[in-house]
Amino acid sequence: MDEVRELFRQTLDQNLIQIVLSNTRDAAQAEKVKVRPVLIKGELKFQETLYLGKQVFHSNCIQEEMAQRLTQYMENLFRQAQVSCVGQETVILVSKKGAVKIKHKRSTGGGSLVQKPGNLSHNRTKEYILREGQPVDFLIGLGVQTPDGRIAKAKYDKFRQINRYLEFIEDVLDKLPTDRTLRIVDFGCGKSYLTFAMYYYLHVLQQRDLQVTGLDLKEDVIAHCRELAEKLHYDGLEFRQGDISSFRGVEQVDMVVSLHACDKATDYALEKAVRWGASVIMAVPCCQHELNGQIRCETLQPILKYGVIKERMAALITDALRADILEQNGYDTQILEFIDMEHTPKNLMIRAVKASKMRPGSAVQSEASAQVMEFLHVIPALKELL
Repeated sequence: MDEVRELFRQTLDQNLIQIVLSNTRDAAQAEKVKVRPVLIKGELKFQETLYLGKQVFHSNCIQEEMAQRLTQYMENLFRQAQVSCVGQETVILVSKKGAVKIKHKRSTGGGSLVQKPGNLSHNRTKEYILREGQPVDFLIGLGVQTPDGRIAKAKYDKFRQINRYLEFIEDVLDKLPTDRTLRIVDFGCGKSYLTFAMYYYLHVLQQRDLQVTGLDLKEDVIAHCRELAEKLHYDGLEFRQGDISSFRGVEQVDMVVSLHACDKATDYALEKAVRWGASVIMAVPCCQHELNGQIRCETLQPILKYGVIKERMAALITDALRADILEQNGYDTQILEFIDMEHTPKNLMIRAVKASKMRPGSAVQSEASAQVMEFLHVIPALKELL
């Protein structure tokens, strides 16, 4: 680890942007660690943020102490580190046998996370993964940015959405395999703003080998996405025209994405993800009509008689049952707010990570879920598919 220690010593200065340690060997000790430079009473220090479950711990160290801590983390706890500095990105990978591989990449205007040191104040404002003013090729190609890096006025909400999406991926990055090419399928990719963003983040910024397939029903949309991918030389990013339910030809998938797939199309995407044993599932459902036509409940009739209330309740119940079914099939599942409600009511994301073992009490959970379905007289499509 001498080479790793020396690398940390050299990069822990005012030109450091961020260090992220991930792919933990023991989540009970820490799931992820981030380090950034801060100025405290005029002295340069390095703030460590350690993530453990729902808890976050902060500590500040001088350069030598932080270099030692980071080296020990890489020796005993984490298998991957991403070091972002002005002008250079470095990735450190540690194999299961302890072999160390270090990859360096120069940052350029079109492919860097940032090009200048950030604000070093102790309590700085939130910074995006992709920043305004830093040109990114796919954002320019999709009309989100101008060639000089400015965000198009009509696309600022889209820019925020892209960054929020990348944060969700960053949170589960260490759940994805590191010993082979990642296989990702994006069902209902549409114009593929987020498909391109996912590819750029994982391949360009994280330097991961990956094969991404975007699927959509619209031939003209797919043709446009293919053209842009070829223009940007995004090797490993392909687009196919087709239906989710009939998608075939892939045996192993590590991550399944389904954003705004309409009604039961989301269920088909989730079903395929479970059968593939995908490590990560990210779905933003849309147009949840199925249960709205099924719900029959005398007890709730005074509420359900109002059409708009019934529609909203049905949508929430649909997604809650989907999340519960995923848990019964071995996933740690969350329902998260994707973007602000003011932008769209379709703002909930189901994010599921394959658990290392079945959670205790899953049989009881299954029975409780069945009771809810019986009470409401509903049978979700995902339940039938699985």
